[in-house]
Amino acid sequence: MAGKKTSLDEQVNKYAPLVKRIAYHMMARLPASVEVDDLIQVGLIGLMDAVSRFDGTQGAQFESYATQRIRGSMLDELREADWLPRHVRQKSRQIEAAINRLEQRNGKPPSEQEISAEMGLAIDQYQSMLGDVKCSQLLYYEDFSDEDSASFLERYLVDGSDDPLAVLEDGGFRDSLVSAIHHLPERERSMMGMYYEQDMNLKEIGVVLGVSESRVCQLHSQAVARLRAQLKIWKN
Repeated sequence: MAGKKTSLDEQVNKYAPLVKRIAYHMMARLPASVEVDDLIQVGLIGLMDAVSRFDGTQGAQFESYATQRIRGSMLDELREADWLPRHVRQKSRQIEAAINRLEQRNGKPPSEQEISAEMGLAIDQYQSMLGDVKCSQLLYYEDFSDEDSASFLERYLVDGSDDPLAVLEDGGFRDSLVSAIHHLPERERSMMGMYYEQDMNLKEIGVVLGVSESRVCQLHSQAVARLRAQLKIWKN
């Protein structure tokens, strides 16, 4: 029994840096009210669960399996804590709507100055709003609810199911997403590639782009808003 506990402790110590890496990566899209230490604590519980449940005979790599369990634990905690306030979602939708109007009107991705002017905001006010919605993500579960009859994903549900995964797996949706990413302004497209494909953190991306970490956060929020605005007209 003691040997088994030692093995568990060794595995937890070995993969503790993975928990921290996942937590800090997720923090880039979460409001300031979320404490990274809380995420790490919950992630460690997920890691211990992964260690105790992992069956190496099935051929799965432990790190991939542990990553899923760690992320799952953190997301469960965030959902229970209701980490995305309604006013944040409203700000995000206001930005998306402004971008959508400008793209429809001008036929090209708008600049920050154009977006802020469309919203009747000074550029520093608009950038502050981008910082507030840094938790922006491509799809919200709210997009699939009946709470907002104008929910843009309602028109995507070809088979009538309310399954986010089914939408993501739809070939037309994927093609539209790839096209939307391709049409991002070059700096935002590069930033998204570094963040999602190369798994770089905001500080590392800031060094490459020559901007502050908070500025990278703003660019991330704006890029996601552009993608959501593009997907809003999918299948129109």
